[in-house]
Amino acid sequence: MPANRIEPVPDVVSDYVEPASPAGDVDKTCGLTSARVEQLRARFGRNVVDSAVRRTWWRTLEEVLREPMFLLLLAASAIYFVLGDVSEALTLLAFVAGIVFLTVFQSHRTAQVLDSLRELSAPRAQVLRDGQRQLVSAAELVPGDVVFVDEGARVPADGALTEAHELSVDESLLTGESVSVSKSALRADAPPEQAPDSQLFFGSMVVQGQGQMIVTATGPNTMLGRIGKSLTGITEARSPLQLETRTFVNRFALTAIALCLVLVVAYRWRSGEWLPGVLAGITLAMGILPEEIPVILTVFMALGARRIANEGVLTRRMSAIETLGQTSVLCVDKTGTLTQNRMSVRVLFAQGKRQIIDQNTQRIDEAYHELIEYLVLASEIEPVDPMERAFHETGRVGLAGTGRLHKDWSLVHEYALTPELPAMSHAWHTLEPGHHAVACKGAPEAVCALCHLGERETQTVLDHAAQMASGGLRVLGVAKAQHSHAAWPEKQHDFEFSFVGLVGLLDPVRPEVADAIAQCQAAGIRVVMITGDYPSTARAIATEVGIDGARIVTGGEVAAMDDVQLRDAIENVDTFARVKPEQKLRLVNAFRESGQVVAMTGDGVNDAPALKAAHIGIAMGLRGAEVAREVASLVLLRDDFAPIVSTIRLGRRIYANLVQAISYTVAVHIPMIAATMIPVLVGWPPMLAPVHIVFLQLVIDPVCSVVFENEPERANLMRLPPRRAGERLLSNRALAQGATAGAVAATLVVGLYAGLLTHGYPLPFARTLAFASLVVGNVALIFAIRALPQSGSRAHASERNRYLWIVLSITGVALVLLMTVPALARLFGLVALFGP
Repeated sequence: MPANRIEPVPDVVSDYVEPASPAGDVDKTCGLTSARVEQLRARFGRNVVDSAVRRTWWRTLEEVLREPMFLLLLAASAIYFVLGDVSEALTLLAFVAGIVFLTVFQSHRTAQVLDSLRELSAPRAQVLRDGQRQLVSAAELVPGDVVFVDEGARVPADGALTEAHELSVDESLLTGESVSVSKSALRADAPPEQAPDSQLFFGSMVVQGQGQMIVTATGPNTMLGRIGKSLTGITEARSPLQLETRTFVNRFALTAIALCLVLVVAYRWRSGEWLPGVLAGITLAMGILPEEIPVILTVFMALGARRIANEGVLTRRMSAIETLGQTSVLCVDKTGTLTQNRMSVRVLFAQGKRQIIDQNTQRIDEAYHELIEYLVLASEIEPVDPMERAFHETGRVGLAGTGRLHKDWSLVHEYALTPELPAMSHAWHTLEPGHHAVACKGAPEAVCALCHLGERETQTVLDHAAQMASGGLRVLGVAKAQHSHAAWPEKQHDFEFSFVGLVGLLDPVRPEVADAIAQCQAAGIRVVMITGDYPSTARAIATEVGIDGARIVTGGEVAAMDDVQLRDAIENVDTFARVKPEQKLRLVNAFRESGQVVAMTGDGVNDAPALKAAHIGIAMGLRGAEVAREVASLVLLRDDFAPIVSTIRLGRRIYANLVQAISYTVAVHIPMIAATMIPVLVGWPPMLAPVHIVFLQLVIDPVCSVVFENEPERANLMRLPPRRAGERLLSNRALAQGATAGAVAATLVVGLYAGLLTHGYPLPFARTLAFASLVVGNVALIFAIRALPQSGSRAHASERNRYLWIVLSITGVALVLLMTVPALARLFGLVALFGP
């Protein structure tokens, strides 16, 4: 036995499924009952192997208490106590408690959103319960469940195989061995040494074939759980936007430290006192530090992911939200994305004749019965694929009473479709002793090659196939063979196939696709169709949905091109047909190398490399392989094209609103910095104290993270070109505009304060009016930032931001109370301007 193979776990089946056999008392045709599932879940818990610590209130509170702003507030309170101003210190501590509560609430809410999104992205499993095949979260599996696994799926629990068809599994997560391992069903009389080859282990990836297993262990009792590995232990690297904002905040922090030192020294030089100078420095630091920016980024990404999920798209990597607005090329598959993936047999070709199948067809001519017979035999017994379902349905209707539906035959051997040979074969044991029937279906050119047709015959078949494909049909060839030897050939070419016919399937285009593609094109996004279908099929579909199909490049032509020729092709071609997975990867890389930001859809195991290579990989959630979903950035909760466009639209909106929020953060700190520094440097009495900064923070934080996040979409959002790759969050122009708006507000506030002091008004009165003007200035900056040119044209009048008016109303009420209630005004060192 190889050194890296897993040793069998003794009695692993008998521990969980009674009695001591792989099948136990589980009925493989019905599975467990719902009541039994609940009992087992109560006993064994959830099927989760996860070392990650879930966020709690206490953990969130601990993170908040380590924030620089909180530490500055505590330092300011301590200084007030030392100076003997107990009321000021207690007031500040009360505001500290309020800010901590709001921050913890907001952070925990954001974490809960992220946790709920992770729950949605959890692996799923096909399970048999109550006699029905169901799709459930893998975390809900229990020992004894009958689970189906197929190519591209991650094994959701430990289990014993009861059925296996050409099944091989990658167990490198457990063994470190990258070579896939073949698996076979466990027989009742199997020797013990066969057990490892009949066991599937949680976390392994199915790389080929299909199988059925009975779960023997879940969660921490699995092999993966016993060795303490976690599938979620790998943390995602920081995104470019996170790195940019972190650099931005660090620069602000360095500036704050330098200015604070200058202010402390200046205060000491003018007044001869250190503690008030340190207090002024703390006030300035609180006014400078843009601690809102990391919070803004986290909240925008989390709530943005939830908005996107509401559109039917799951965000697996938050960095994808940043990139959506930069998408310039969208590579899409045809089947199930542009089309409905609801196939029906439309054309049959056999014996030189052709019949069209539609709603008015009463019967299928006898000349096509053999074609339908072998189509059904070449399909799975219980098909999931819409194409094979269509074959079974046609056989059920068209072959009823003909004796060609072989319910008494048994499937004994399979040959899987491969990139090198796009055809598959099923070998059946018939009622005749030693006689086997072999049915094959696949790409017409591959079937012609298997039948060893001459050049002329092949060309005739391909001409018929091209004619059928020109009507937008998906075309397959069908062949048959007989086999009477004991040993099975290694490859399909060793059979003596004879050609049976062609079948054309209709997969209608989704009605909303043409409009969605038009929206992409208006937004400067190229939509490129990459399909494995015939060029004529691709051209027909491309024309119908609005993609340029005038020139089509095939996968064979891509393979023959050098890099220079391929770069020229991708600049002028929007439709690629007969493309293999490795060519799809090459196309994605070519688009990337040409400076495009690429989003790409895919669903199969072979699509995984291209999905990973694209800037934004988009996996199909319903029919996609688990490996495709794992490497993708986004997962479609329904296999449709329209949600992709909605997601791009939302990505642009989220980023535009994020720019506004950061611009506001920059602008709003400038008046606070000026109001703190200038009076001290000039020699006036300080205008602001820490408690004033705290009050302003209670306005700034909700404005940045709530108001701007809920800003409606701008009217011209999807008529703007994609954002340039590598473009900074705040361009020099946007930064200058925000700083200018803040400087204007600062000038007005400081000018008012200076004017009042110059004209002999009492200090409390001057401070009160200046502080009120500063609050009003902060509010005015909201509208100034929303009106900046980079924000785009205004949203429709019907789309109002109700959160803006809620924040403004609360701020207005708080300011009025501050100006009218003497006791409240005194806590802030102000005077009541109105009232008794």
